[in-house]
Amino acid sequence: MLQRLSSRISKTLNHVSSAYVVPKHSFTALSSQPNLQKLQQRVIPGDFVRWVSLGFCRTSSFATGFSPLQHKPLDSIMDIQRVKDRSPEDIASAWDDYHLGRGHIGASMKAKLYYLLEQRAADCRYFVIPLWRGSGYTTMFAQVQMPHILFTGLEDYKARGTQSAPYFTVSYYNEFAESKDLVLIRGDVVFTSKISDTEAKWLLETTQSFYLNDVRYKLVERFNKETHDFEFKDVLQALDMPIL
Repeated sequence: MLQRLSSRISKTLNHVSSAYVVPKHSFTALSSQPNLQKLQQRVIPGDFVRWVSLGFCRTSSFATGFSPLQHKPLDSIMDIQRVKDRSPEDIASAWDDYHLGRGHIGASMKAKLYYLLEQRAADCRYFVIPLWRGSGYTTMFAQVQMPHILFTGLEDYKARGTQSAPYFTVSYYNEFAESKDLVLIRGDVVFTSKISDTEAKWLLETTQSFYLNDVRYKLVERFNKETHDFEFKDVLQALDMPIL
């Protein structure tokens, strides 16, 4: 079963690459998409006092890199006992601010959405996302294996398969799902030469939208289950990107 799925996915990836992948552009080119522009204009805060008050443990080891698939426990990032009486809004806001910059991204979501993402990811583990750069795009391959998502370049994945190194990884923490209806999300940019923080955040939000939006999820299902009917141009149209 898995072998047949892998074979179908490989054929689809070959089709996507040969038909639509644009030659790589300079990483200094800024995306023309509004969401990316807004993110680029944000000022990185330095509210250290608030981080300390909520029990965050920002140490030198935090910035030394990230080992793919080596889950970083939540209690190594923050003092869970200290924040248990804080509101979900306070925790989420401090979490987001704490992770800004230096190849780290913080986000959060409602528990209901997380469980839906988890359910759908168990059924459809793979997808392709075009990442717009200047006058073209690079296609990223997403492997959704909850509580993680791994992103790598499509061409790298085609060349090396499961041995390809992820550009960007995402981990979900559901420790507050039941008590506060809150799931924390941490993103780590593994190769800053391959993807910027701004691009990584957009990639995370866009991938989640394909799994959580009923209309967009049909494309994810088609990619995983009906690969012969999958058309990459449908993804481009869903994102209002030109078909080059």
